[in-house]
Amino acid sequence: MFEGKYDVVVVGGGHAGAEAAAAAANMGSKTLLVTMNLQTIGQMSCNPAMGGIAKGQIVREIDALGGYSGIVSDESAIQFKMLNRSKGPAMWSPRVQSDRMLFAQKWRTMLEQTPNLDFYQDMINDILVEGGRITGVVTSLGIPIKAKSVVLTNGTFLNGLIHIGEKNFGGGRAGEKASHGLTDSLEQMGFESGRMKTGTPPRVDGRSLNFDLMEEQPGDEQPGTFSYTQTIPLKQQRSCHITYTTPEVHDLLREGFDRSPMFNGSIQSTGPRYCPSIEDKINRFADKSRHQIFVEPEGWDTVEVYVNGFSTSLPEDIQYSALRSVKGFEKVKFFRPGYAIEYDYFPPTQLKSSLETKLIDGLFFAGQINGTTGYEEAASQGLMAGINAHLKINEKEPFVLKRNEAYIGVLIDDLITKGTEEPYRMFTSRAEYRTLLRQDNADLRLTPISFKLGLAGTERMKAVEKKELQTESTINFFKTQSYLPAQINPILMQRESAPVKQSDKLSKILARPKLRREDLADLPALKTFLSENGIDDIVLEQAEIQIKYAGYIQKEIVNANKLSRLDHIKIPDDFDYDVLASLSHEAKEKLNYIKPTNLSQASRISGINPSDISVLLVSLGR
Repeated sequence: MFEGKYDVVVVGGGHAGAEAAAAAANMGSKTLLVTMNLQTIGQMSCNPAMGGIAKGQIVREIDALGGYSGIVSDESAIQFKMLNRSKGPAMWSPRVQSDRMLFAQKWRTMLEQTPNLDFYQDMINDILVEGGRITGVVTSLGIPIKAKSVVLTNGTFLNGLIHIGEKNFGGGRAGEKASHGLTDSLEQMGFESGRMKTGTPPRVDGRSLNFDLMEEQPGDEQPGTFSYTQTIPLKQQRSCHITYTTPEVHDLLREGFDRSPMFNGSIQSTGPRYCPSIEDKINRFADKSRHQIFVEPEGWDTVEVYVNGFSTSLPEDIQYSALRSVKGFEKVKFFRPGYAIEYDYFPPTQLKSSLETKLIDGLFFAGQINGTTGYEEAASQGLMAGINAHLKINEKEPFVLKRNEAYIGVLIDDLITKGTEEPYRMFTSRAEYRTLLRQDNADLRLTPISFKLGLAGTERMKAVEKKELQTESTINFFKTQSYLPAQINPILMQRESAPVKQSDKLSKILARPKLRREDLADLPALKTFLSENGIDDIVLEQAEIQIKYAGYIQKEIVNANKLSRLDHIKIPDDFDYDVLASLSHEAKEKLNYIKPTNLSQASRISGINPSDISVLLVSLGR
């Protein structure tokens, strides 16, 4: 049925699997995407949105590297919002509300238009290994599929168990069956597995809600886009809304606690710390009288609404009665109740920095199988696994992003170095170089790297080169163009900034905290420069950020360079830590388990202290 051998077989068609398949195929590998349901490729299992705090930066990075998530998000968006505008640019995070059905449709279309990519619908319940190397997979029908490399992106489907109150049943997502057999197969080969839990809120009929009683949350007046390609910003948008729970709602929810799988022992696995269920919130934060509910439309042409902030596995009657007590939800009609889901994952410390498993050559894990939560985290892992699967079979060095190069680098390094015992979510606080890793410069940071890999195309590279040159030219203009006090003082007074007594360069004015590029828009010299050089606002914003935050940016570059010295001190794969008497027992145990590739990674392992690093430095002849 399958003639010959595929270069890359991707198992699972969620966000991780879709990006992995696209990356491998676009780099030239003969690729097969195997999924349990071809109609749910790119399915948004939880909320209908992409991006947000730190997650928006990841989507930008995926796009800069040549992935599809940014384009799909832009073409299926119903609202765009740049979060944290009141803070510094390191915190700005783009987010879109998506049309759920359109999102999956766009993903399917883009994948079908990708050369070198085949599709097959079936469950994979075993892998084929010879001499410690992957050779293929086996479907539930017993069909072997030969492959040089395999990427597993199984999401929440591995032995998935759905909980609603005291009821539970097998499933990987509402209305879809779980995947069985693969966990056992991997465990027999020596892999360690665990269980995690996540949840989702009820979906309700928007026609039954009173939005007049809620706070409207419109999109940005001038919406942007995720992708650095020529995707078109929205001309009209759909609003979200905010409402709140009350003490009455909390009391109604507590009535079902004795039937809650969270509290009666039915669920013992760990759920996401930063996206807890509503019952978990009122139990852990008993002092809070209310919790926010973010009401999200599911698309342009549907009345279905997602009740963000009300994730729950309580009995459906409790869910219903409690939600009816929320302002605006008095007459709510359910489309479906919320539920919790337990699933198997594999602690990511079993992976190399390329996301290849340490146990089996050519086998890669990406997405929730690694203990992460979130579309964006999954998609970025899929992209990296797809790239590295292609590089592996072509006997090339793996592609690894450092912590000072991308949020994706932070994510993967955290996973493989520290592991995770709860669903891992990305935050800006996890990145020590977040001033460098802004959403506005992801293309400048990553597209040249992707272009060298052969993933990002010539058009993307030309656009980046143009942006870079125009940014440099604009910065130079501000540094060399002088102003007159009579010109600038009215602007300064309007912004309550101290007036000037003599002429100086425009860059010094723009560097002031209260001044923005918009304030200088009417200066004749600036207007002429922008017009004559075809400088758009994206370039002008980039120049403004680099001028305003030059000191902070330079400081982070210096710090990153200092720490990167340890990156260059490689540790051999067969290094024997046991012979180092000065190392603590804990250090030996951790280092033998993680097997770091360099001293920098070793220094970030939990339980490794500076004296251990000093011992390693000496033993490595440094």
